[in-house]
Amino acid sequence: MFTVIFGRPGCPYCVRANQLAEKLSRDRDDFEFRYIDMHEEGITKADLEKTVGAPVHTVPQIFVDEEHIGGCTEFEAYAQAKLGLYAND
Repeated sequence: MFTVIFGRPGCPYCVRANQLAEKLSRDRDDFEFRYIDMHEEGITKADLEKTVGAPVHTVPQIFVDEEHIGGCTEFEAYAQAKLGLYAND
């Protein structure tokens, strides 16, 4: 499974999502990810809205196998439900 995280510098939720993805990458053979710094890449929320198909108000925005998951909270819930990761892990 391949995950893409669109985030911005200084965003604590982006940092959390990236840390979770790093942990999943270490713990699972079937998990890979890429963190994209929106500022560095020149990507705006409006650009993401075109991909998501809905307004984007916050970052990070996370996609798993090209499916839009949502933000950090949704990614944590996804990791628990689908990947067996628990908050204490």
